[in-house]
Amino acid sequence: MSTQVTEGEAETEPETESTHQERRMAEKRERADMRERAESDLDDTEETVKIKVFRYDPEVEGKKDPRFDTFRVPFTKGMTVLDALIYARDHFDSSLTFRHSCRQAICGSDALFINGSQRLGCKTQMSELEWPVRIEPLPHAEVVKDLVVDMEHFYDQMEAVEPYFQTNDLPAADEEQRQSRENREKVKMSTRCIWCSACMSSCNIAAGDNEYLGPAAINKAYRFAMDKREGEDMKEHRLNIIEQEHGVWRCQTQFSCTEVCPKDIPLTEHIQELKREAVKSNLKFW
Repeated sequence: MSTQVTEGEAETEPETESTHQERRMAEKRERADMRERAESDLDDTEETVKIKVFRYDPEVEGKKDPRFDTFRVPFTKGMTVLDALIYARDHFDSSLTFRHSCRQAICGSDALFINGSQRLGCKTQMSELEWPVRIEPLPHAEVVKDLVVDMEHFYDQMEAVEPYFQTNDLPAADEEQRQSRENREKVKMSTRCIWCSACMSSCNIAAGDNEYLGPAAINKAYRFAMDKREGEDMKEHRLNIIEQEHGVWRCQTQFSCTEVCPKDIPLTEHIQELKREAVKSNLKFW
């Protein structure tokens, strides 16, 4: 099938390496001009805060070497780190890349390394931090671009513990799968996990052992292993998963995961309790 070029239409010539470079440089100059205009629009009497943001883009020549860019953003009461990043992206550099979604500390997508600690950008108040604020991607994870890290390994570890309800003792079709208040209280904190990977990023064991399940996955296993509705057979199956070589026994009780958890889950306590359950399940009396 042939394609005809009608009168008035111009054939598009393929972009050469030189024209591509020129276009990239023009975009770079445009972003620099935009940043200068935005900063000049700031009132000198207006309180501002400086954020130093990690930058890295493996697909753009000249940005493959990691660096930090500094942005000066107007400070307002109640401003979060995520608010500051959004302002910097919208007013200074549209290429600034980071994840965010719900902005209510529920989705877990904006976990970052802020002033040397794993935090949620949408939950962290700028007023509670030492300025200038240093913002980096989560440690111990491959950086895709700027503040975005590859979460595939973390999700694989979560899936390895079969994070869904399973039982062989189903009720009749017209009955509920009831749970006692006491049992619900026992697993309640473990259900708060938002899969943000802050705990995994803070764990020195996970940093050195790529096969270690990690605190988030083990906490998810705890949530179901302690749910009495699943039954003893299923509990034993879950204990077999987490007591493997790279499971609960790799934890060295450093409490780093508990300290950074944005939902205040007692992760280390849950891991230790699963250790005790694993030991009890292997005890035999004659």
